[in-house]
Amino acid sequence: MTTEFSRVERLDTIGGEERQVTIAADADERAALARRFGLVALDRLSADFAIRRDAAAVIACGHVSAAVVQSCTVTGVPLHASVEEDVTLRFVEPTTAGGGDEEIELSGDALDTIEIEGGGIDLGEAAAETMALALDPFPRSPDAAAVLKQAGVISEEEAGAFGALAGLKAKLEGKA
Repeated sequence: MTTEFSRVERLDTIGGEERQVTIAADADERAALARRFGLVALDRLSADFAIRRDAAAVIACGHVSAAVVQSCTVTGVPLHASVEEDVTLRFVEPTTAGGGDEEIELSGDALDTIEIEGGGIDLGEAAAETMALALDPFPRSPDAAAVLKQAGVISEEEAGAFGALAGLKAKLEGKA
């Protein structure tokens, strides 16, 4: 699988001693990632990793840094945001046991586990996915609440149980 920002470290070059790897996306890679993740722009994406092999996996500990421009989900206004995310990833050989339909329970340390594809680990794709997961899924500009209110959309507080009771109380007081 080729990705927009591929930085593969071959497995045969990763030993038990920790090795530093620094990566950064170029302009074309950032433009392609911005399209993939629905961003207005991706101004910067870089990562620093310390990689090493242990008995069962390749461990990559590091930091992902990005500068992005997202659209407000209400107004469409461009919003600048930054990502500064520490990450620890565990790259493991693909499992061959069992079928794909059985349910597997994951422990807390398995959540950042990635299966190795081919003869290496793709730190570029790992950095891109880390950035995407760290983004606000519903970015809102400062004036988003006012725009929603003007459009007649009620807030969560107004829609909740106590909001409904307040509306009922107001109606009852108006009839009294």
